[in-house]
Amino acid sequence: MRDLYRDRHQKRVSQLACAMAREMSLPEEQIEGIRVAGIIHDIGKISVPMEILSKPGRITESEFDIVKNHAQAGYDILKSIKFPWPIAQIVLQHHERMDGSGYPQGLSGEDILLEARILGLADIVEAMASHRPYRPALGIDKALEEISINKGKLYDAEVVNACLRVFKDK
Repeated sequence: MRDLYRDRHQKRVSQLACAMAREMSLPEEQIEGIRVAGIIHDIGKISVPMEILSKPGRITESEFDIVKNHAQAGYDILKSIKFPWPIAQIVLQHHERMDGSGYPQGLSGEDILLEARILGLADIVEAMASHRPYRPALGIDKALEEISINKGKLYDAEVVNACLRVFKDK
Protein backbone atom coordinates (compact mmCIF):
# COMPACT_ATOMS: atom_id res chain seq x y z
CA MET A 1 0.00 0.00 0.00
CA ARG A 2 1.08 3.53 -0.61
CA ASP A 3 0.54 4.77 2.94
CA LEU A 4 0.39 3.52 6.49
CA TYR A 5 -3.34 4.26 7.04
CA ARG A 6 -4.43 2.12 4.10
CA ASP A 7 -2.09 -0.70 5.10
CA ARG A 8 -3.43 -0.71 8.66
CA HIS A 9 -7.00 -0.29 7.41
CA GLN A 10 -6.79 -3.42 5.25
CA LYS A 11 -5.34 -5.47 8.13
CA ARG A 12 -8.04 -4.27 10.55
CA VAL A 13 -10.79 -4.93 8.00
CA SER A 14 -9.42 -8.42 7.45
CA GLN A 15 -9.28 -9.14 11.19
CA LEU A 16 -12.82 -7.86 11.80
CA ALA A 17 -14.23 -9.72 8.78
CA CYS A 18 -12.66 -12.97 10.02
CA ALA A 19 -14.07 -12.44 13.53
CA MET A 20 -17.52 -11.86 12.01
CA ALA A 21 -17.19 -14.97 9.81
CA ARG A 22 -16.22 -17.06 12.85
CA GLU A 23 -19.21 -15.63 14.71
CA MET A 24 -21.33 -16.89 11.79
CA SER A 25 -19.70 -20.36 12.16
CA LEU A 26 -18.33 -20.35 8.61
CA PRO A 27 -15.79 -23.05 7.75
CA GLU A 28 -12.14 -22.14 8.37
CA GLU A 29 -11.34 -22.56 4.66
CA GLN A 30 -13.95 -19.89 3.78
CA ILE A 31 -12.65 -17.65 6.58
CA GLU A 32 -9.14 -17.94 5.15
CA GLY A 33 -10.46 -16.66 1.81
CA ILE A 34 -12.08 -13.72 3.61
CA ARG A 35 -8.77 -13.03 5.39
CA VAL A 36 -6.84 -12.95 2.11
CA ALA A 37 -9.47 -10.79 0.38
CA GLY A 38 -9.50 -8.42 3.36
CA ILE A 39 -5.76 -7.86 3.26
CA ILE A 40 -5.92 -6.85 -0.41
CA HIS A 41 -9.49 -5.56 -0.78
CA ASP A 42 -8.38 -2.01 -1.63
CA ILE A 43 -5.54 -2.99 -3.99
CA GLY A 44 -7.38 -1.14 -6.76
CA LYS A 45 -6.75 2.15 -4.97
CA ILE A 46 -3.31 2.02 -6.56
CA SER A 47 -5.16 3.47 -9.58
CA VAL A 48 -6.51 6.44 -7.59
CA PRO A 49 -4.32 9.56 -7.41
CA MET A 50 -2.85 10.12 -3.95
CA GLU A 51 -4.14 13.73 -3.99
CA ILE A 52 -7.70 12.36 -3.97
CA LEU A 53 -7.06 9.64 -1.37
CA SER A 54 -5.43 12.06 1.06
CA LYS A 55 -7.56 15.13 0.33
CA PRO A 56 -8.34 16.82 3.66
CA GLY A 57 -11.82 18.01 2.68
CA ARG A 58 -14.82 16.55 0.91
CA ILE A 59 -14.08 15.10 -2.51
CA THR A 60 -16.04 16.21 -5.55
CA GLU A 61 -18.52 13.99 -7.38
CA SER A 62 -16.03 13.43 -10.21
CA GLU A 63 -13.31 12.54 -7.68
CA PHE A 64 -15.72 10.08 -6.01
CA ASP A 65 -16.34 8.48 -9.42
CA ILE A 66 -12.57 7.92 -9.66
CA VAL A 67 -12.46 6.43 -6.14
CA LYS A 68 -15.42 4.16 -6.90
CA ASN A 69 -13.45 2.63 -9.77
CA HIS A 70 -11.04 1.03 -7.27
CA ALA A 71 -13.25 -2.05 -6.86
CA GLN A 72 -13.18 -2.72 -10.62
CA ALA A 73 -9.46 -1.90 -10.78
CA GLY A 74 -8.80 -4.37 -7.95
CA TYR A 75 -10.78 -7.03 -9.77
CA ASP A 76 -8.82 -6.35 -12.96
CA ILE A 77 -5.53 -6.76 -11.08
CA LEU A 78 -6.60 -10.00 -9.36
CA LYS A 79 -8.81 -11.77 -11.92
CA SER A 80 -6.01 -13.74 -13.59
CA ILE A 81 -4.39 -14.86 -10.32
CA LYS A 82 -5.38 -18.36 -9.23
CA PHE A 83 -6.66 -18.50 -5.64
CA PRO A 84 -8.58 -21.32 -3.96
CA TRP A 85 -11.29 -18.69 -3.19
CA PRO A 86 -13.15 -16.14 -5.35
CA ILE A 87 -10.83 -13.30 -4.25
CA ALA A 88 -11.24 -11.12 -7.35
CA GLN A 89 -15.06 -11.33 -7.11
CA ILE A 90 -15.01 -10.53 -3.37
CA VAL A 91 -12.83 -7.47 -4.04
CA LEU A 92 -15.10 -6.41 -6.91
CA GLN A 93 -18.25 -6.72 -4.78
CA HIS A 94 -17.15 -5.29 -1.41
CA HIS A 95 -19.00 -1.99 -2.02
CA GLU A 96 -22.26 -3.60 -3.18
CA ARG A 97 -25.30 -3.12 -0.92
CA MET A 98 -28.28 -5.37 -0.21
CA ASP A 99 -30.73 -2.88 -1.77
CA GLY A 100 -28.73 -2.57 -5.00
CA SER A 101 -27.45 0.94 -4.23
CA GLY A 102 -23.77 -0.06 -4.10
CA TYR A 103 -21.10 -0.17 -6.79
CA PRO A 104 -19.68 -1.04 -9.26
CA GLN A 105 -22.34 -3.49 -10.52
CA GLY A 106 -25.42 -2.46 -8.50
CA LEU A 107 -25.88 -6.04 -7.27
CA SER A 108 -28.43 -6.76 -4.55
CA GLY A 109 -29.28 -9.41 -1.98
CA GLU A 110 -28.05 -12.92 -2.57
CA ASP A 111 -26.40 -11.87 -5.85
CA ILE A 112 -23.61 -10.46 -3.66
CA LEU A 113 -21.19 -13.11 -2.41
CA LEU A 114 -21.52 -13.70 1.34
CA GLU A 115 -17.79 -13.08 1.68
CA ALA A 116 -18.20 -9.67 0.01
CA ARG A 117 -21.14 -8.81 2.30
CA ILE A 118 -18.98 -9.64 5.32
CA LEU A 119 -15.93 -7.79 4.02
CA GLY A 120 -18.00 -4.77 2.98
CA LEU A 121 -19.55 -4.43 6.43
CA ALA A 122 -16.16 -4.80 8.13
CA ASP A 123 -14.82 -2.10 5.77
CA ILE A 124 -17.60 0.31 6.76
CA VAL A 125 -17.25 -0.29 10.49
CA GLU A 126 -13.47 0.10 10.41
CA ALA A 127 -13.61 3.21 8.22
CA MET A 128 -16.19 4.92 10.45
CA ALA A 129 -14.31 4.06 13.63
CA SER A 130 -11.00 5.40 12.26
CA HIS A 131 -9.65 8.85 11.51
CA ARG A 132 -9.80 9.75 7.83
CA PRO A 133 -8.07 12.64 6.00
CA TYR A 134 -11.44 14.39 5.61
CA ARG A 135 -12.87 13.82 9.13
CA PRO A 136 -12.00 12.67 12.64
CA ALA A 137 -12.88 9.15 13.79
CA LEU A 138 -16.60 8.76 14.43
CA GLY A 139 -16.00 5.92 16.88
CA ILE A 140 -17.16 2.34 17.11
CA ASP A 141 -20.47 3.22 18.79
CA LYS A 142 -21.47 5.44 15.86
CA ALA A 143 -20.39 2.75 13.39
CA LEU A 144 -22.46 0.09 15.16
CA GLU A 145 -25.43 2.45 15.29
CA GLU A 146 -25.14 3.05 11.52
CA ILE A 147 -25.09 -0.64 10.64
CA SER A 148 -27.96 -1.35 13.05
CA ILE A 149 -30.13 1.35 11.47
CA ASN A 150 -29.47 -0.06 7.98
CA LYS A 151 -29.62 -3.76 8.91
CA GLY A 152 -31.56 -5.61 6.23
CA LYS A 153 -31.59 -2.53 3.97
CA LEU A 154 -28.00 -1.74 2.99
CA TYR A 155 -26.35 -4.51 4.99
CA ASP A 156 -27.10 -8.21 5.33
CA ALA A 157 -29.00 -8.71 8.62
CA GLU A 158 -27.15 -11.92 9.54
CA VAL A 159 -23.79 -10.24 8.93
CA VAL A 160 -24.79 -7.18 10.99
CA ASN A 161 -25.88 -9.42 13.86
CA ALA A 162 -22.53 -11.23 13.75
CA CYS A 163 -20.66 -7.92 13.81
CA LEU A 164 -22.69 -6.67 16.76
CA ARG A 165 -21.94 -9.91 18.64
CA VAL A 166 -18.20 -9.50 17.97
CA PHE A 167 -18.24 -6.11 19.70
CA LYS A 168 -20.70 -7.12 22.42
CA ASP A 169 -18.41 -9.98 23.41
CA LYS A 170 -15.42 -7.63 23.84
